Amino acid sequence: MGIFSKTFILSVLFTMSVSIAQAAVELVTAKDASTLYAEKKAIIVDVREDDEWNDEHIAGALHIPLKQLNDRVSELQSYKDTTIITQCKSGGRSAKALELLKAAGFTKVYSMDGGIKAWDQQGLATTK
Repeated sequence: MGIFSKTFILSVLFTMSVSIAQAAVELVTAKDASTLYAEKKAIIVDVREDDEWNDEHIAGALHIPLKQLNDRVSELQSYKDTTIITQCKSGGRSAKALELLKAAGFTKVYSMDGGIKAWDQQGLATTK
């Protein structure tokens, strides 16, 4: 097998593993998150930093920056059987928060696809 073939196979396998890892993150759209939240079927946990939160946030969302989430996960124990939607600026940190919460035993966790940017694009209300 030539070097090109080996490189091609490795790149295909890498792409497949990245796709599988991304598929493991359960996503919810901003619009669906808004509906679930308004109907009190979910809570939103904003994992952005304090300055981002102070600039704009979803009214009533819980604020636990990602860097503090591991140490503060006990604050979410009363929501263990509730749908939790993690949210950040665009989706990267909220996906990490989802994985952390799942590792802590939470089962109904979703990441808001596109974060607060998507929320804003849908014209959904925030507190500034």
